[in-house]
Amino acid sequence: MNLPVSVTLLLALSLALTRPVGAVENSSTAADPATSPAPAPPLPPAAPATIIPAPPALAARAWILVDFDSGAVLAEANADARVEPASITKIMTIYSVSQLLKAGRIKLTDPVPISAKARSMTGSRMFVEQGAKVTLEDLMKGDIIQSGNDASVALAEYAAGSEEVFASLMNRNAASLGMTATHFVNSTGLPDPDHYTTARDLSRAAVALIRDHPDVYRWFSIREFTYHGITQPNRNKLLWRDPTIDGIKTGYHEAAGYCLAASALRDNMRLIAIVLGTDSENSRADAAAALLNYGFQFYETRRVFTANQPIKSVRVWKGDVAEVPLGLQRDLYVTVARGQIPRLRSAMQFTSKLVAPVAGGQGVGQLRVTLDGRVIAQRPVVALEAVSEAGLWGRTVDGIKLMFED
Repeated sequence: MNLPVSVTLLLALSLALTRPVGAVENSSTAADPATSPAPAPPLPPAAPATIIPAPPALAARAWILVDFDSGAVLAEANADARVEPASITKIMTIYSVSQLLKAGRIKLTDPVPISAKARSMTGSRMFVEQGAKVTLEDLMKGDIIQSGNDASVALAEYAAGSEEVFASLMNRNAASLGMTATHFVNSTGLPDPDHYTTARDLSRAAVALIRDHPDVYRWFSIREFTYHGITQPNRNKLLWRDPTIDGIKTGYHEAAGYCLAASALRDNMRLIAIVLGTDSENSRADAAAALLNYGFQFYETRRVFTANQPIKSVRVWKGDVAEVPLGLQRDLYVTVARGQIPRLRSAMQFTSKLVAPVAGGQGVGQLRVTLDGRVIAQRPVVALEAVSEAGLWGRTVDGIKLMFED
């Protein structure tokens, strides 16, 4: 009978950033002393369990704090409540335009004509003139830095023909990012009963923007932008307070209150804070800063496995080679309380023996990372190389061996 095979990997995770994790126990074949890696050093003594204090109490309708790499939620309140995002909507506006840039459908140097609708927008503006042609790059910066509603509409009309069609594109992109509680009807975030989202969904949009369009994201840290002789500051006050903060976007209208999506990078750890519905510019900045500082003070994030790097080699039956290396298709990051990295363990589980042919990228099992027995991360394990069938003799011999194995 075929029984599940569980191979426990004892990881020196405190060394994960300085050398690859690959030395494992219980290899399925005898080790060659000339080529085998040196044994992993013993794990350092585990620190006592850390008690994380409660996150700061915020005067906001909803908020969430997430780690960019691991996706771990470090703190939240009403994160799934439906809210109006105001100008934080423009994260998805810029993401959608950036997707078209990446696909080569539009270019930063394109001259974009300004319509009467764009020129007539109220609220925060870039002050474009009807009939003028403004480069796509200037409009994106006007949207990002000056939060220009006129720039948002001009971008939407150029990218999709009309703002209404562009909103449907925003919704399609949001759905692809897992933003299941979001619906957009415009590119600006101006009030509309059918224009809504959640703090959790906005954190997904922020992660996608930073991950998929880093060259565009760097514009979110620019403190001021001048167009047509008019200089306007970025409304994100945290850019002046803390050099580790490099974005993202503010928002305000009467129904939404004062909102802020903020991100900071400290010691290779990036956190994203979404704060919605505060009562002033200062309070939204203070709340986001408090969340970020809380996360950096009490948590740490490490990459414990690197994508497409062998973690372990396992036996392949009836194959033209004896073993195949296994690994992950994406980097695996974990976020834990500070001092708890040495307590992490991982286990690789397979549902059956591996029999050729094996395709490169074929799923063969699961890798679980645990902390004190609790699963904190899980990823599919794949074959990193293809394995073809052996010849008739090899298949026959392995077939006989398998009968005894079973």
